[in-house]
Amino acid sequence: MAELIRTCGRLGQFAGLSIPALAIVLELQHAISLGQMLVMLLASVCCFWIGRLLEAYAAS
Repeated sequence: MAELIRTCGRLGQFAGLSIPALAIVLELQHAISLGQMLVMLLASVCCFWIGRLLEAYAAS
């Protein structure tokens, strides 16, 4: 069970690191507005933070 939680945490961290790059590409293509880009960046911080908490929880 701890391994599953650790894996979910790692995936959350990976998503948190990948979303900003996707947001930048989408904004450069004018597919999203700056406000939507800001929301994506905030979501990526939350994903990374939750992923880090899950990984720490699995280690304890």
